[in-house]
Amino acid sequence: MQLDFKARELTVKLVYYGPALSGKTTNLQAIHRLVSPATSGRLMTLETRDDRTLFFDLLPLSFKAGSGIQVRIKLFTVPGQVIHNATRRLVLQGADGVAFIADSQHRETKANQVAFLNMRENLKENGFNPQSHPLVIQFNKRDLQDIRTDEEIDTLAKRGKEPVFKAVATRGTGVIETLLGLMELTWARLESEHQLQKKFGIEPERFLLDVRERLGVGEAAE
Repeated sequence: MQLDFKARELTVKLVYYGPALSGKTTNLQAIHRLVSPATSGRLMTLETRDDRTLFFDLLPLSFKAGSGIQVRIKLFTVPGQVIHNATRRLVLQGADGVAFIADSQHRETKANQVAFLNMRENLKENGFNPQSHPLVIQFNKRDLQDIRTDEEIDTLAKRGKEPVFKAVATRGTGVIETLLGLMELTWARLESEHQLQKKFGIEPERFLLDVRERLGVGEAAE
């Protein structure tokens, strides 16, 4: 989290992690498409020739919270290819929360596992505790053949403590829910560590209502 007292701006960094072609960039594209232009900034993408993300994507979301603080939520993705691990680790620096985007296809199970372990290792390298860092998991590509069943994913979800979401990012299904779930976890952690309500008058419940309204999935309280 970054806080500019003079400008009264608070910046939260969220990173989308996962194996190559799991749908990290597609999630950001869907968010950019679904969110009001007044809230979302320009989606910046650097790609390789085969349309895989080489460095990172960045989608800034910005709005004024009820307290008058300008909140900026910066969404990044990391490159999925193993050869770009140094870039993955660099993008993960300063991340307030992480969304792990897994591919639902059975054939991608190993790739999911490798990427998840790699994420945990890079969190450690950046000084984070993987056990307590805000994290949600999304199983994407639910519209394809030969995928893990809902029952399989529900069973996996019960084994861990991280919230699990199901998505079809190309259609925008489950994308906003994943972001809201991550934002809720992340804000709870930031409030616990920095007492934002006491210091800046940002009430957690009202803040999350503001986020939901800006994302077009609810109305802020009167």
